[in-house]
Amino acid sequence: MSGFGAAGWRQFPWETGVAAWAEAAHRVALAVTAEKAMQDRLLRHGGTWFVGVDALPNEADGSVGGVALKGPWEALVQVPEVWHRAQLSVVHPGYPGRDLGESEAGHRFRRERDAAHLDGLLAEGEGKRRFLREPHAFVLGLPLTEMNEETSPFVVWEGSHNLIGRAFAAAFAGIADVTVMDVTEVYQAARREVFETCPRRVVTAGPGEAILCHRMAIHGTAPWGQAAGPEGGRMVAWFRPLLRDAGAWLGEFAPGGR
Repeated sequence: MSGFGAAGWRQFPWETGVAAWAEAAHRVALAVTAEKAMQDRLLRHGGTWFVGVDALPNEADGSVGGVALKGPWEALVQVPEVWHRAQLSVVHPGYPGRDLGESEAGHRFRRERDAAHLDGLLAEGEGKRRFLREPHAFVLGLPLTEMNEETSPFVVWEGSHNLIGRAFAAAFAGIADVTVMDVTEVYQAARREVFETCPRRVVTAGPGEAILCHRMAIHGTAPWGQAAGPEGGRMVAWFRPLLRDAGAWLGEFAPGGR
């Protein structure tokens, strides 16, 4: 993970092979997201976001429609032996709408703070307590349509992985199983510091480009602007391979880590 440097994320320029994969994935994604059963199950926030977890039926090697998943990110991360089915995150004009039952505070955070979050921390129970249930290796985003400043672009807080890494390294010191520890307060305090000290970067990209984030980087999705947007919505396929050993999640931030 050292290739991320101080920023904690990388954007790779257009490549022919990545563009071919995005084109194939986009064809499949349009069919998947048009299914009423999928819409009923996966549309959120007043119908403005198709959450699409595990919705892209890619093969175990990451390929779609016979097009291989290959790209420049392979030089920076350990590619998993088996790729999970990618998330199809599809945003529509008006995002973020407000769901019935969503609190004003929750909706305001999504609108004003880009729903900034750390992947892998699941909110559980009525109190929405946070636990590291899904320790990811990295976060890889592959745009399937153009994503500009008006069509809910990806947002990342540059350098946030360093703050998060140090905070969780201190919290997990001496903990045998990091997945069972309630990290709600640790996470909230670290994220507040991120907002106060780390620059917010808006990332625009299109098919053929790739976005790679450190697993501890705070990131989110900006509200929709004034654009009409592409037919079928603004789409990004996201891969977040799980680590086999949750104890390895701290990586370079663990005592003696590199």
